[in-house]
Amino acid sequence: MFQLMLKDVVVEKPHGKVFASRRRDPATKREAVLKTAAQLFLEKSYGRTSLNDVAKRLNITKPALYHYFHNKEDILLGCYGWGTKLIEESLSEIAEHDGTGLEKVEAFIQSYANVMTVNFGRCVMRLDEGDLSPEARAEVRAYKKKIDRRLRSFIQEGIEDGSIAPCDAKIAAFSIAGALNWICMWYEPEGTLSAEEISSQFARTLIRGLARANGTDHGSRSRDTMKS
Repeated sequence: MFQLMLKDVVVEKPHGKVFASRRRDPATKREAVLKTAAQLFLEKSYGRTSLNDVAKRLNITKPALYHYFHNKEDILLGCYGWGTKLIEESLSEIAEHDGTGLEKVEAFIQSYANVMTVNFGRCVMRLDEGDLSPEARAEVRAYKKKIDRRLRSFIQEGIEDGSIAPCDAKIAAFSIAGALNWICMWYEPEGTLSAEEISSQFARTLIRGLARANGTDHGSRSRDTMKS
């Protein structure tokens, strides 16, 4: 389920030809701007990337960008919103399945780790919030809180159903999110491990600290449940 979703969102290097055709709809062109900006933010950092850089990569004029975004910060928030949407879609699918809390946490980890390997996820998690205006910073933090609350709910569900050992759900969620967010700092698409291999290994490692010690093969049971 999640592998299929990831194939739909892998960010390929965009091409300025999107703007060469007048038949392209505004949504497609807006998406091209976001993809290009995400790539540049990874290459040069957000602070060192200018609107001129984005326009040059797309082979358009800087004023043309203003048809789609007000400024560079608006582009960054668009990238952040896209990455968050990918995670939220996965969370909704996970929540709809009848599984234990531990199984839902495992599925969350796999899905989140996958997003951290695509450009939208990587560029926004590398962001220094100090580069943002107070309004944009508040919007970014609201995105993060929404995801954090959902992860905590899965952990609390696991504590209540007995699949997760008693713990502080807040600290557990922070620990998991911290480990997952760090993927964007070291992951390289040309590396020896695929995104799927990384997400699977992270899930196996992180849930061991949560699982109640009962000898159950929760990993295989989780995969069977979430695929059904």
